Amino acid sequence: MTEEVLSTPVAIVGAGPVGLSLALDLAWRGIDAVVLEKEDGHVTHPRAGFVSVRTMELFRRWGIAQAVRESGFPDDFALSIEFCTSLAGHTLARDEYPALAAMPLPEWSPEKKQRCPQHWLDPVLKAALRDSGRGTLRVETRVDGFEQDEERVLVRATDLRRGAPLTIRADYLVGCDGGGSTVRTGLGIEMEGRGHLNYSMSVLFSCPGLLAQCGKQAAERFLLIGPEGTWGNVTVIDGREVWRLTVYGTASKFDMESFDARAWVLRALGTDRIAFEVVSILPWKRAELVAESYGLGRVLLAGDAVHTMSPTGGMGMNTGLGDVADLGWKLQAMIEGWGGPALLPAYTRERKPVAVRNAAYSTHNYKTWVSPPRCEYLLEETEQAESARREIGAQMKRATQYEWQSWGLQMGYRYDDSPLCVADGTPPVPDEYSRYVQTARPGGRAPHAWLEPGRSTLDLFGKGFALLAFGDEAMAEAARFVREADRRGMPLAVHRIDAAQAAEAYGAPLVLVRPDGHVAWRGAEARDAARIVDIARGAR
Repeated sequence: MTEEVLSTPVAIVGAGPVGLSLALDLAWRGIDAVVLEKEDGHVTHPRAGFVSVRTMELFRRWGIAQAVRESGFPDDFALSIEFCTSLAGHTLARDEYPALAAMPLPEWSPEKKQRCPQHWLDPVLKAALRDSGRGTLRVETRVDGFEQDEERVLVRATDLRRGAPLTIRADYLVGCDGGGSTVRTGLGIEMEGRGHLNYSMSVLFSCPGLLAQCGKQAAERFLLIGPEGTWGNVTVIDGREVWRLTVYGTASKFDMESFDARAWVLRALGTDRIAFEVVSILPWKRAELVAESYGLGRVLLAGDAVHTMSPTGGMGMNTGLGDVADLGWKLQAMIEGWGGPALLPAYTRERKPVAVRNAAYSTHNYKTWVSPPRCEYLLEETEQAESARREIGAQMKRATQYEWQSWGLQMGYRYDDSPLCVADGTPPVPDEYSRYVQTARPGGRAPHAWLEPGRSTLDLFGKGFALLAFGDEAMAEAARFVREADRRGMPLAVHRIDAAQAAEAYGAPLVLVRPDGHVAWRGAEARDAARIVDIARGAR
């Protein structure tokens, strides 16, 4: 069969949320990409469901935040956490959290977290990519290998529908193809860390009216604690009838031929009087791994291809979307010719510490989940058992609040040591897990402040660099930055800001913000504008 040959600025392997988001970010920047997916593109067993505030800010940039909010999860479904022996059994404790509709906007963002399971999120991303008029998604297309030189990457693939060979000539190749990444393997890049924390089995099941039948109030998650300690959890998927049971154990415990999904769901329910249907099962291994490098030459990696972490805390997909925010503008700069030789190498330097941090915290969260002591009489109807249930419930509630309130983890990652940022000598804000303090210190996320109703400072950032100027003198100084950026072809927009809240948040008359929304430099005058511009675009 005749070989098909395509050319594209960027080839992306993997059409999960990270691969689709990278293609959408590039499309938003005016750059075409071809996304290659070996499966048929339909998600039948969603893994990711939590969309962090930081990710929602990225969706806001692309104009899809409202579509995510309206994807289907009921905004009146309380996102509480319950610790119980089973859904029909004893409640040990509850940690009450509001529904999305009752959840106020945080003071530091124009967005709030959302629940949008992957089988709803992927179609939102695909629709936005299709509507952009840029980018192509090719499903049932397997990547067989690749080779690169100084000018391009040659990707060898197979169109599985036709059984025909496909060659793609790309300026850059990005592997977003998961923990078993073909692209990472082809580069010879190793993963570092703990490759095995435990085995788990995910059981998707349908049970309309589950909460009412069990006499339970709405909750995002039910943590299941038995005499042996924590053995699993039940997590809401659609807020209506679909739930996911995750059972913890060993490889032998989860032999696919002997695993009895119905028996485990029955244990989770705590009764055989409730009808349910097992939809699908998925075995997986919990790990804490980060790649030694995020790419080589013209071939880069993102998402689970470079970091795998326990889902406890919901940081897996969201860390991958952070990779997208960092990588997209760097690829734009290289393709358009204004990026310097230090730009792409900085990707690993900026993003790897974030993954190491997030993976370690995710492991900590998992260990907290499984921390209750064994209690052989936990299920008994005795005063001793009731006292033990109260004690264990209180212990778990105290311990896990650390996870449910992870604002610092979600929002506070910084590129303090980035070669693309110019330090200003100010001390760093403490990196705390559960507390986030906005800072415009170089390397940090540029702060949110309302400029007018519905319009945030974050809405000024994205397609190029943004220079915020506070006052007349700052506007006069900004002209130097404009001249230097123009000489180098670097996109730069100057924004005069008069809002007092914004001025206080940014702490300097002039602030240069990168396309990913991180601060590159701040100061009072622009005598050194040429050097600053070159550092920010990776030319020094």
